[in-house]
Amino acid sequence: MPLFTGVVPPLSTPLTNSGELDLDSTTRLIEFMIEAGVHGLFMLGTSGEAVFHDADARIRLLEHAVKINNGRLPLFAGVIDTATDRVTAHAKAAKAIGVDAVVATAPFYAQTHPVEIADHYRHIRDKADLPVLAYDIPFCTHVKLRPQTIVQLVREGTIVGLKDSSGDERDFRKILLELSDHPEFSAFTGSELVVDGALAMGAHGVVPGLGNVDPAGYVRLWNAFQRGDMAEARREQERLCVLFDLTGVAIGRIGLSAALSGAAKTALRERGVLATNMVARPQQLLNAEETQKIREILAAVDL
Repeated sequence: MPLFTGVVPPLSTPLTNSGELDLDSTTRLIEFMIEAGVHGLFMLGTSGEAVFHDADARIRLLEHAVKINNGRLPLFAGVIDTATDRVTAHAKAAKAIGVDAVVATAPFYAQTHPVEIADHYRHIRDKADLPVLAYDIPFCTHVKLRPQTIVQLVREGTIVGLKDSSGDERDFRKILLELSDHPEFSAFTGSELVVDGALAMGAHGVVPGLGNVDPAGYVRLWNAFQRGDMAEARREQERLCVLFDLTGVAIGRIGLSAALSGAAKTALRERGVLATNMVARPQQLLNAEETQKIREILAAVDL
């Protein structure tokens, strides 16, 4: 069996109105996830605005998450940064705190070659001594993880899994086929609108940013697929596609990162989970008109 499976939402990082970590809201968010039946927690991913937070804030957030989770679910820590040594430092800190695995992108800003990217992951694994999942998100890193690189790193024991947010279903399917004989490999899709299709291809789980807002919906989708009820899985996926409209309400007025993170945080505030919808600087908040649209979308899907 794969080491990790199921629904693993990449949690938002709650902030106060002054931009500090809101640990009380973090507690509520973690309990909201666990009550919904998710299978793991992913702190400091893209939805968690990881790159906006310094090392001290990351450590404090992970320490709190480990304390509140208290071993109930696997806990993943994003160790996203521009260079190998910085990523490794985050990973070593996460290991000391007690997370179960780390999730790392390729280095970014400076252009790197697949040979260098492979060595990047080897260095993280050697120094952190924790399970490592590769995170393919070329929209943010401006580099695509090649299928042959992923397959090589899995077969040599450097990485145990992949979170694929590339949108490249051809490459994702190629990886699944190449590693079908590697039972401990965990392949997660980040394409939250086609989870039913990804699971049918052989994916082992989903890391849905929209799962912040409706973790129970993704759990229902997962459970329907596991029992072979494809019609119910499709119905739940189509309902979640309606909910996904909330991610677009502010696109064009503010940056994409703020539009996505802010929509999730606004919805979570409306659901009574977060105290504020504050996003990390320099991102901008959703305005009153956009917030009303979020309310209408939530109502449309009975949230």
